[in-house]
Amino acid sequence: MTTATLQKSIKELYNEQLPEVLKKHGITNKLAGPRIEKICLSMGVGRAIADGQILNVVSEHLTLLAGQKAAVTKAKKAVANFRSRIGVKIGARVTLRGERMWSFLDRLIHLAIPRIKDFRGVSPKGFDAQGNYNLGLREQALFHEIQLEKLEHNQGLNITVVIANSNEAISFDLLKALHMPFRDTAAAK
Repeated sequence: MTTATLQKSIKELYNEQLPEVLKKHGITNKLAGPRIEKICLSMGVGRAIADGQILNVVSEHLTLLAGQKAAVTKAKKAVANFRSRIGVKIGARVTLRGERMWSFLDRLIHLAIPRIKDFRGVSPKGFDAQGNYNLGLREQALFHEIQLEKLEHNQGLNITVVIANSNEAISFDLLKALHMPFRDTAAAK
């Protein structure tokens, strides 16, 4: 069963736009160019120390968003100010690759980000030296998979788009070509 869409999928757009990004940065070999390797999703739940049931709910939400089971993470260090001890369950994470990665990126760019209230664009400062892009969302309710009737409390979501063979400038141009809505820094000044 196929579904008709009004726009191209992110994977098709990536295959179309990659030669232009390579040409802009003077890269002649396609295999030496940037490629989206994986997307890492994580939710840190500090409140899970006091109430372990919250972690189960958050883990279910992350499983719905990703399409695969979320792994529960445990504290590696004991921090007295946060009342955490070594081995206490404090979060959940998922790593997406392949078709699930492309599907999540498509839903993020075309469905979730436009639902942000008073949205002015995502920050272009989220890149690290290796060209990976980090994005934080204040609530997971932006995604259509989360049923608002069952949502008891909002939880932030950390998203890392890992881009191989890249740096900050190349990754910015690649994500811009994939229609990531970056904030215009020139207009803000």
